[in-house]
Amino acid sequence: MNALDPALRDAAETWRADDPDPATTAELAGLITAADAGDAAALAELADAFSGPLQFGTAGLRGKLGPGPARMNRVVVSRAAAGLAGYLLARGHAGQPVIIGYDARHNSDVFATDTAEILAAAGLRPLLCRRPLPTPVVAFGIRHYGCVAGVVVTASHNPPQDNGYKVYLGDGSQIVPPADAEIATQIAEVSAGPVSDLLHDDQYSWLGEDLVDAYVTRAASLVPAAAARELTWVYTAMHGVGTSVVDRVVAATGFPAPHRVAAQAEPDPDFPTVPFPNPEEPGAIDLALALARQTGADVAIANDPDADRCAVAAVVGGDWRMLTGDELGALLADDAMRRGAAGTYACSVVSSTLLGTMAAANGHPFATTLTGFKWIGRVPDLAFGYEEAIGYCTDSAAVADKDGITTLLRVLALTAALNAEGHTIADRLDEIAARYGVHLTSQLSFRVSDLSLISDAMARVRTAPPQTLAGEPVRVVDLALGSEALPPTDGMLFEGESVRAVARPSGTEPKLKCYLQVRLPARPDLARARQQAQAVMDGLRAEMASALGL
Repeated sequence: MNALDPALRDAAETWRADDPDPATTAELAGLITAADAGDAAALAELADAFSGPLQFGTAGLRGKLGPGPARMNRVVVSRAAAGLAGYLLARGHAGQPVIIGYDARHNSDVFATDTAEILAAAGLRPLLCRRPLPTPVVAFGIRHYGCVAGVVVTASHNPPQDNGYKVYLGDGSQIVPPADAEIATQIAEVSAGPVSDLLHDDQYSWLGEDLVDAYVTRAASLVPAAAARELTWVYTAMHGVGTSVVDRVVAATGFPAPHRVAAQAEPDPDFPTVPFPNPEEPGAIDLALALARQTGADVAIANDPDADRCAVAAVVGGDWRMLTGDELGALLADDAMRRGAAGTYACSVVSSTLLGTMAAANGHPFATTLTGFKWIGRVPDLAFGYEEAIGYCTDSAAVADKDGITTLLRVLALTAALNAEGHTIADRLDEIAARYGVHLTSQLSFRVSDLSLISDAMARVRTAPPQTLAGEPVRVVDLALGSEALPPTDGMLFEGESVRAVARPSGTEPKLKCYLQVRLPARPDLARARQQAQAVMDGLRAEMASALGL
């Protein structure tokens, strides 16, 4: 029978004595008892939970709820809050406001309250949202209230057992290096002592509906009074916090109310109708698609649980399907260019190259960034930015981050305008392909339980990269080396005349992702061109899966 290692037992008992949360204290006591009895699952959980601290990075914190330094809990969050306070105070921000928001996941409100109390005790001025709100509403509040930082307690579209902690600075964007490392250093210093030493103060301010009112007013201003508004649409909040704000924004702009997926309309931290509350996951929007077919809708729209992402489905090729993130990015960019939106157009390195082609053809500056809106949102004079993972920034002056709610408004306005002309979303996609060429994108995604599988796969394509893909030579670029255009990142780029692949680990989930593109020139027979592109894509998928060894 396996025995509990004495050092691990001591670490667990020390943690339990310091933990202010009765729920995780009891959970840890149960794990220790079970491990003492030789329970293999309990031994494995303890070993993993105490394998090291949950790493604070540009995505903040994200992980499984539970006791231990490698989990999301009140100890870890309290230390993160104290580390953030230390970072802000060292930069002369004493007495300055910090907005704190949260979603409806398990313990999000508790983590947000702990953060407010610790920041208040440290001499900052926390503004705590009174109820769960979408992430973009909180991000909007950073600049609206002149905050020096913002915190959103959310794990976005992760499984229900997870939670997370996103940090923004006063420019309204998520943190980037070196801020992440500097905050992590402060967290490490705080973590040297017991969490009970951290002071709490309940003298913080509450933010009520004034924040939502201001956000709704700004969002509604994006839709001109003369814009078409006739359409039929379906909406799902994916068990998240989007419904109440979406309802207000839609009413303020004069669009008709949606047919709502009732089973997913209200916040539920267990996400009972979906295995993963991510609109990109297979099956996640099945209820929305069924309702769209039933109601004869023009478009179906899904937000992820914290409403910073937006997915769209429409009838394409005679049947309902979800658009890829790149297809929606092209539609929104094309719409922005038709509206005369000036400025730089930007997307991440793993997104389609179509946006760059469109920007060049229309005389707009274009920028490629690393993956994540912490980079896209910082592009100067950003007219429109997106990443293929259904994240879009359509109003950077107000929200320098992805915003699934203003994206929803742009989609409603576009769909209504197309309706008024007797056209559809599929028609507009055809127009874009006819002008700029076919850009077919796809993705390989490998979810793993052993993270070493990801590092092994990346090592494999670094040491023995494919020299040809789909029968054509490819240029091989190790993105970890960085360049004038892009800072270093863990990824490999393979690019030929008509094919492209980027392999990289996910920044928020235990996944290895490979982003694929087949590009064919514009030609009159779109149907034939798309068939050819799909045939090439099928081969490209197989070749890259083999190269990665997964």
